[in-house]
Amino acid sequence: MLNRPSFTLYRNGSFRAENLGQNALAMIGNLCFTLFVVGVLVFTIIAATYQPEDPLFHPSSKITTFLTSNSNATFKSDVGVVKTGEDFVASNQTAFATFINITDVDSAVVATEPEEVDAVSETRDCKIDDPINCRDPDVFHLLMRSAIETFKDIHFYRFGKPVQGNNDSSCHMAWRFRPKEGKAAAFYKDYRSFTVVRSDNCTLSVAGIGDYHSGGNARKRKGKGRGKNREKDKEVFEKVPPKVEDNPIALPEVGETVNDALPTVESEGSFSHNKYLIYSGGGDRCKSMHQYLWSFMCMLGEAQYLNRTLVMDLSICLSKIYTSSGQDEEGKDFRFYFDFEHLMDSASVLDQNQFWSDWSKWQQKDSLSLHLVEDFRVTPMKLADVKDTLIMRKFGTVEPDNYWYRVCEGETESVIERPWKMVWKSRRLLDIASAIASRMNWDFDSVHVERGEKANNKELWPNLDRDTSPEALLSTLKYKIEDGRNLYIATNEQDTSIFDPLKDKYSTHFLDEYKDLWDSNSDWYAEMTKLNNGSPVEFDGYMRISVDTEVFLRGKKQIETFNDLTKDCKDGINTCTSAS
Repeated sequence: MLNRPSFTLYRNGSFRAENLGQNALAMIGNLCFTLFVVGVLVFTIIAATYQPEDPLFHPSSKITTFLTSNSNATFKSDVGVVKTGEDFVASNQTAFATFINITDVDSAVVATEPEEVDAVSETRDCKIDDPINCRDPDVFHLLMRSAIETFKDIHFYRFGKPVQGNNDSSCHMAWRFRPKEGKAAAFYKDYRSFTVVRSDNCTLSVAGIGDYHSGGNARKRKGKGRGKNREKDKEVFEKVPPKVEDNPIALPEVGETVNDALPTVESEGSFSHNKYLIYSGGGDRCKSMHQYLWSFMCMLGEAQYLNRTLVMDLSICLSKIYTSSGQDEEGKDFRFYFDFEHLMDSASVLDQNQFWSDWSKWQQKDSLSLHLVEDFRVTPMKLADVKDTLIMRKFGTVEPDNYWYRVCEGETESVIERPWKMVWKSRRLLDIASAIASRMNWDFDSVHVERGEKANNKELWPNLDRDTSPEALLSTLKYKIEDGRNLYIATNEQDTSIFDPLKDKYSTHFLDEYKDLWDSNSDWYAEMTKLNNGSPVEFDGYMRISVDTEVFLRGKKQIETFNDLTKDCKDGINTCTSAS
């Protein structure tokens, strides 16, 4: 009985022949699932405990390798791809995921005298009169430390490798930065000249740092191409109507060579196969720059919608409200005020003079056709299927029906989007604004005091004159700005002496203190003269407004006229909105 097999399992059918295959498959499935669960558990444990290598947290020897490596390694950071080694030399910059502290630099240096952070000692034999080797890593570290210690109110994000300066004791180095406070929508660039001296014991130290943009040899220079793939750290434009007096133009990265040469048509074939849009006539000429921009953006938006090259007149009539003569002045260049290089990179545009020259050359040969539109009420949507080479909108003489911006009104307003991001302020003007901020070490507060005609118009602005008087300003600012601060006053008041009472509490600064940045000896003057075919260019009223506004926006604290100083409305009585 004990050796008789049990028939219990056979009775329930588990080991019947017809069930063996199913049981085997079930067992294999359970085994595979178990192995999968174990694998996931092991991978999770490894992932949770693994710590990838970070060069910024390595010992000093390894971070030095990171800064000066001759390998072709590539690291990624929040600011993009950072190349090292041979590629590093070509890109000519060191980048960090966050801004660079003095400790980041110090940890990369094995100093002979660690307590001295303002000098380095050369280990090889040297002579006092030997030229400074600006490519020496020790010199690189010395210049970085010196810059970080000197300019305490900015965050450094990238340093370019130093290059030889104007003499044997000079090195030029560039960097990218943002101010610690105030407007920081974009990266700024600076390049300075460093005077490096060598003591009797071969110790190197920085004896002096030049002014903003003094290290021209470290300036990034472009080739003939426009550079389609430039990094663009920028702010987005805001949509504003023509009456709004705040300039809507965005802030580009400054500090590179401006290349705004006019575009040319490569060949007859490329000209003939393209489609074009041009606006002719109209009443926008010699109006305020704000109206011009509002109309120009409508024209540019229509060209984008129709997928056509915009034929634009680069010659601007500057309104008398911006001129020293008090008269409208023709012959101003679009490139005086706006970044034409960025516009060419962002949109398909062609200079009007170049266009008509090519049109006359190839019109009959290639049967180029023209579609004329003389009514602004003909919407862009009705022109979408036009096959002609050129669409010309011709505007009459009756105001306001001849304004360009009328094309974008009505039903078109919801279709055509004004491409504000395509137009930036001139980088030459932005360089002046950044130079002014740099001279105040980026450590200043700013106040906008609008007076002029508005202060004299008691009907629309009954309180403005009183609220912007020196006494009222002192009373208001004492609760907003600390005593002794650098205070930049952006104002349209011609007689800035009325603000003299503020000097007792603040170190006041005005735009005209920095005339050397645009006088006949300045870089701006030389570049503008070259752009204007050898004729000098006046630093006119609209340029003053652009620079004044940009310096104001770089202040750590920004006090507005109609938001902070007075209860009057920006556009007169009963025009206040929640935004103003």
